[in-house]
Amino acid sequence: MRPAHLCLAVLVAALWGVNFTVIEIGLEHFPPLLFSALRFLVAAVPAVFFVGRPKVAWKWIVGVGLALGVAKFGLLFIGMDEGMPAGLSSLVLQIQAVFTALIAFVVLGERPTRLRALGMAVALGGVALAAVDEGTAGPLGAFALVIGAAVCWGVSNVLTRRAAPPDSLNFMVWVSTVPVLPLLGLSLLREGPSRDLDALRALDWQGAGVILYVAWITTVFGFGAWGWLLRRHPASTVAPFSLLVPVFGMSAAALFLHESVTPLRWGAAALLVGGVALTSLAPARARRVDPSRTPEAVAH
Repeated sequence: MRPAHLCLAVLVAALWGVNFTVIEIGLEHFPPLLFSALRFLVAAVPAVFFVGRPKVAWKWIVGVGLALGVAKFGLLFIGMDEGMPAGLSSLVLQIQAVFTALIAFVVLGERPTRLRALGMAVALGGVALAAVDEGTAGPLGAFALVIGAAVCWGVSNVLTRRAAPPDSLNFMVWVSTVPVLPLLGLSLLREGPSRDLDALRALDWQGAGVILYVAWITTVFGFGAWGWLLRRHPASTVAPFSLLVPVFGMSAAALFLHESVTPLRWGAAALLVGGVALTSLAPARARRVDPSRTPEAVAH
């Protein structure tokens, strides 16, 4: 990988890691579901008018939009709003790699190797250790919501793999159009119109900056740059840089939010990042032969 490309990969990981601190700040301005809806609205408009028509079937755009935009980010934002620390959220969310492998095994028939299975076990051990740490310092319900967000992220990863979008930026922008109305509807039901209106009336420069960061920097630029790197380098070369996300996430939360990082949490981080590395980078076995998943069957 060329030095410029390497720097870009590290930059994207840093932006995604800092994003958890930005979300924490944003939750001081907006209810969580409204915040998530605004994030996708600003990510989609006006970009949707410049990226061209969708390049995959609408069923994949809608499926990923609901799994990633509504379920994953809805649960993540609610979990953080209910007390899940930003740094710990950036770490625990990485368990999505394990859920992705498990769902791919069930849905796509991708049997994990022994090394990958070992990685899953190590990563789950890290999550268990993080749960013990959080159980002594914060609400376990919020912790469970972030685990649920990781499961939904795993679902969206498998759907994205099936969709195989040729242009990740085009795909992400169109996916961002899907969650806006469902999230707004859920916000009105859960958070109430008066709370939403109060948040919009109180919008200031910091609140606007937070929305722009989570929409344009982490969503449009982040996913666009990541997809650009994946088109130019093997996934096994690009993927390891995502392991830097919790490093930047925990560091930013400690620096800007003054979140403490206990020895138990460092131990959880070591297990989870190490397990995710094994799960993500270990070679997978060949898929089972399934006539229903041939290209011809999928195309119809």
